[in-house]
Amino acid sequence: MTTYHKKPNAYVSHVQLNVSNLARSIEYYTTIIGFTILEQTATTAYLSADGKTSLVSINEVPEAVSAKGYTGLYHFALLLPTRKDLGNFVQHFIEYDVRIGAGDHDVSEALYLYDPDGNGIEIYVDRPDTEWQWDDNNQVYMTTREVDFASVLAEADGQYNGLPAETVMGHIHLSVADLAQTENFYTNVLDYEVVTRYGRQALFISTGHYHHHIGLNTWNSAGASERPYNAVGLKSYTVVLKDAAYADTIAGQLKTAGFPVEAFEEAPAFGGEQRFSTVDPNGIRIIFTIDEN
Repeated sequence: MTTYHKKPNAYVSHVQLNVSNLARSIEYYTTIIGFTILEQTATTAYLSADGKTSLVSINEVPEAVSAKGYTGLYHFALLLPTRKDLGNFVQHFIEYDVRIGAGDHDVSEALYLYDPDGNGIEIYVDRPDTEWQWDDNNQVYMTTREVDFASVLAEADGQYNGLPAETVMGHIHLSVADLAQTENFYTNVLDYEVVTRYGRQALFISTGHYHHHIGLNTWNSAGASERPYNAVGLKSYTVVLKDAAYADTIAGQLKTAGFPVEAFEEAPAFGGEQRFSTVDPNGIRIIFTIDEN
């Protein structure tokens, strides 16, 4: 169902993370999450599912501090191509005695875990979009109930071999300081649509009628400050826009609304050529590209 992660949708293609120990994080992301290394330097590693493109990059920062209590990453979410792949991941996590959380969200089935620095990770599979429930106001039904692990494991074939090459960055979920202010930015400046709300503390936005490309919540971050430069956590994330003309439109809307339009000098080397970047109301860096990942 990767049509939701292709143009003309404005989808997330790459997540750039700060970590405290590169070697430890590489071991985790390759052994537990199943990435391969696309390229590595003394301080950075680019992680790949297909051996050609990078979905996540990790950057070691000296004297790193915790990101707890700041705005930034709640989790990034890797979308697997099939439910069989999810079953194989469950078997893999059992083999490595990895502690996970899980949730059946009606539109998807998801596993949750944390990297060694506490960065949140979701690994999920979508249900067919024909089964998603939309109301008359174009709001999609999402809930959280227990995953039927017996059913998921019944589809596994025991052929776990890391992340499938077709894995994409399904969505990103952000911890924000003020939900109304953040909603205004993402909907009125960046053209996303709200597709579901969880009370006054969380909402989910997308383009192209996906259940969400971006999640936003204040559960642990209401009124919080932005993450310090040397903290672990989200350094930037990349959004793919449909074409150059639309990129110019978004740049104009950002300038009109008083947000920066600038080059981010520390943008990842993979994940598409940077057109420009901005910083959202929570101090979160967004890089825009028109290149498909």
